Amino acid sequence: QVQLVESGGGSVQAGGSLRLSCAASGYRRCMGWFRQTPGKEREGVAQIEGDDSTIYVDSVKGRFAISRDNVKDIVYLQMNSLKPEDTAMYYCAGRSGVCAALWSGSYTSWGQGTQVTVSS
Repeated sequence: QVQLVESGGGSVQAGGSLRLSCAASGYRRCMGWFRQTPGKEREGVAQIEGDDSTIYVDSVKGRFAISRDNVKDIVYLQMNSLKPEDTAMYYCAGRSGVCAALWSGSYTSWGQGTQVTVSS
């Protein structure tokens, strides 16, 4: 089982930027970022395939960018123009096969999460 460790969360004002990192103990072809707020389902934010193709949820398109360093087994989520509604716990996830839908049930490995808080 691959271990995933997120970092880079914090508090920022609206319009600001943060970069989340996810360090993996091994390679996973498909990696994703999810977020969750209390009382709500975990929402897919972005995912990246082994060939570096990406998909994003509509609410973050043009503001967030997912990327990966396959040498270091690190996945990043660059978040720009942050909004208060982006406030959530952000989780890194991985699966060994090809990416499926951006849905939490398709992932098998999860990190512990890192909190992002955006104030207005």
